[in-house]
Amino acid sequence: MACKTISFFFFCFLFISIDSISSQQLSDTETDCSKRWIHIRRLPSRFNLDLLTNCSEYPLFDNFCPYLANHGLGPKTHNKSQSWYRSNPLLLELIFHRRMLEYPCLTSDPNQANAIYLPYYAAIDSLRYLYGPAVNNSMEHGLELYDYLQDNEGWIWSRNHGADHFLVMSRPALDFSQSVDVNPPIWGTSFLELPEFYNLTVLIVEGRAWPWQEQAVPYLTSFHPPNLGLLESWIKRVKASKRTTLLLFAGGGGVGSSPNIRRSIRNECENSSLSDSSDVYVNNGGGHDYSKMRKVCDIVDCSNGVCEHDPIRYMRPMLRATFCLQPPGDTPTTRSTFDGIIAGCIPVFFEELSAKSQYGWHLPEEMYRDFAVFMPKEDIVFKGLRILDVLMGIPRDEVRRMRERVIELIPRVVYRKHGSSLDLRARKDAFDMAVEGALQRIHSRLKARDFDQ
Repeated sequence: MACKTISFFFFCFLFISIDSISSQQLSDTETDCSKRWIHIRRLPSRFNLDLLTNCSEYPLFDNFCPYLANHGLGPKTHNKSQSWYRSNPLLLELIFHRRMLEYPCLTSDPNQANAIYLPYYAAIDSLRYLYGPAVNNSMEHGLELYDYLQDNEGWIWSRNHGADHFLVMSRPALDFSQSVDVNPPIWGTSFLELPEFYNLTVLIVEGRAWPWQEQAVPYLTSFHPPNLGLLESWIKRVKASKRTTLLLFAGGGGVGSSPNIRRSIRNECENSSLSDSSDVYVNNGGGHDYSKMRKVCDIVDCSNGVCEHDPIRYMRPMLRATFCLQPPGDTPTTRSTFDGIIAGCIPVFFEELSAKSQYGWHLPEEMYRDFAVFMPKEDIVFKGLRILDVLMGIPRDEVRRMRERVIELIPRVVYRKHGSSLDLRARKDAFDMAVEGALQRIHSRLKARDFDQ
């Protein structure tokens, strides 16, 4: 009942907030809403808030009831925390919905809108197909939503065949890409394979190699500052942190006998010794000096999800590390990439699908050489390339510049807290950049369609 109570109060808040939206809603500061108007499509609660009441009904997945607190940010890491929460990445859809209510250019008139936001919790709804009783009907995921959009003010959808609509998905595209013709069903639902949604813009935590509908946006982390002072205080701490570990891997896997990148990382880390680090530098808050590090390589074992809701377990080691290894897991991307950036830890990627070809709105592809290291996983697993040799070969001045670029990216990958101060709202965060990107993509699609006609 506790989780249902949380859902109920959140539901009431959302309804009051949506009802209060006027056709010319603006923020407390002057805002240019030209080509930025968004209409939030009102959907029955069965498509969003009612889904939260099922938070404990999928034991094969997880019980996410405790993480509905604070409008989906989760419980605080400790009582006095103002910015850190035990956030569940699944609840990005909920948090996005809450933040959309604060968007300064909302309109209740669909005709005025440049884009239509669908507050459908697609990933949360997918749990009944992935882990629940509807597993044999996974090709139907989304059809109920489509029928509703057709049968209720259908002109809003049909005028552009959905090309001006967007929604958020908090699980990788792999989970929504099962062919509609597969029988019996295998893993995933068919939402992204339904022709009905081909024109929809989907903001998702991981896209496919050749996406049409989707654009990747950052995973939800545990850092949600409510004001500019707390954000700047954190960035100051990151800059001053002593980097006493050369490289860090925070994750699970790699313990089996089959060759893979995570196993290679574990083997190299376990076989590294302090004697390898004679020419490595340590960051003492400002400049750099050559000195032996305390650790060449550190592993934070996050097997069985032990790190997912415990940011202290991995953020402290990340603050001490110069490089954070980000190998692919079950899918190419990981939340750890963004945890590492928030800690000022230079990411090391082993697949381009892990970030470079994913998060172009938040991590511009042309900037990757300035803030990240790339090594093909095949060279490490099968050709004997040592990660340590590559990283120790990077000049210290270049490492310093890379860390500076990483720190500059922090505001772009953080989802600030709802109701944040005006000074913080003046700086674009992950939500702002996602909405801006969606508006631009929708505008381009509509313009191209009009040109073709």
